[in-house]
Amino acid sequence: MAGLVNFEDEEEVKGYLENLRVEFSFQCYKEKDPDGCHRLADYLEGVKKNFEAAAKVLKENCENNLHSESCYKLGAYYITGKGGLTADLKTAYSCFLKSCEKGGKKATEACHNVGLLAHDGQGNDDEKPNVSLARDYYSKACDSGFAASCFNLSAIYLQGASEIPKDMNRALEYSLKACDLGHIWACANASRMYKLGDGVEKNDTKAETLKNRAMNLHKEQTAGSRSLTFGE
Repeated sequence: MAGLVNFEDEEEVKGYLENLRVEFSFQCYKEKDPDGCHRLADYLEGVKKNFEAAAKVLKENCENNLHSESCYKLGAYYITGKGGLTADLKTAYSCFLKSCEKGGKKATEACHNVGLLAHDGQGNDDEKPNVSLARDYYSKACDSGFAASCFNLSAIYLQGASEIPKDMNRALEYSLKACDLGHIWACANASRMYKLGDGVEKNDTKAETLKNRAMNLHKEQTAGSRSLTFGE
């Protein structure tokens, strides 16, 4: 069929990839399309393995266009110092914050990362943990169905903090939500709370159900990991 690329033909594939570079470059630099710039960065990273060039495009697209996905990926670059950038957790925090507030495909993960960095104090100017701020951004991500944020919220309420009182009911609430979203340790924690009556009414039936849920999730993840290894 006309228009289809024969991926067994090396020259045809090279031509196809070069056409993509030209197309994405045109979208980015001529049409001033932020999505086109992000596609160009993905191309430079994934196809050309030119991380320095990708970082430059991501930086421009985040700073000038506030493109959510570019800000998220740029934040990830700053975490590890990828693409010739100097590793900088405060700048990474700023990038994730822009992505989180802008919304988009990676906004939920970005909000979670803002929470992580605020929680550790690594994104804050005073380098001190800000548990209240972390809670706010974990809440944003949890509300969007991000299991790890729900689990971290449960841990905050389970332990308490100077500005956040311990609240076992809310700890259980977020543990159950994270468990429903597939977080093994959240299921285990909720099971333990019911088993011991730790801050909640003791309920052996619920404890056993949650324990089995955790075990089944572990089996599923282990099987999935083995399948991926076998298929490599």
